[in-house]
Amino acid sequence: MKEFVPSEMIEGKILLLRGRRVMLDRDLAALYEVPTFRFNEAVKRHRRQFPEDFMFRLTRRETENLTSQFAMSSSHGGRRTLPYAFTEHGCVMAANILRSERAVQMSVFVVRAFVRMRQLIGSQQELSAKLADLEKQLTVRLDTHETAIVDVLRQLMLLLNPPSDPEEPPKRISFTAKESLAVYKCRPGTAGQAPL
Repeated sequence: MKEFVPSEMIEGKILLLRGRRVMLDRDLAALYEVPTFRFNEAVKRHRRQFPEDFMFRLTRRETENLTSQFAMSSSHGGRRTLPYAFTEHGCVMAANILRSERAVQMSVFVVRAFVRMRQLIGSQQELSAKLADLEKQLTVRLDTHETAIVDVLRQLMLLLNPPSDPEEPPKRISFTAKESLAVYKCRPGTAGQAPL
């Protein structure tokens, strides 16, 4: 089976709504090559096969947000009803109820696109976790190095500008010899003369 639509195009149609990855009815109808109103008629006829985790209808606010984000038509020939959103399982179920060869073939590519998106999201989360761990390690290392550098600078500043204590007299840099006074003996009658 050859690929009819590039997987990137299908992945571009997958949206995140209400915390789930979904495709809109108009995009699925286009992939399955049926008009959107016929697609929705088939879904309504088989409503019991589409529980809430397979399909849900968008609110008016969600539709307005999508209209402003993706420039969907909203008047003069545009949709008059709120669109349906289909999860991965809902896309497969829709292909089954349409029973066309094209829908069955395209549902395989749709499922592959959902699987690929899950893998990409998983790898992104794994990469984010690794980056966060690396950032913590670098922060610890930088903190350690920063602390050591600050300590060296403080020691240098103390050597260059020692703190002065106002109660302690400044230290003199000189040589002083402290000796006890020498006692000289003189001969009698030789006062004032140099000792022998």
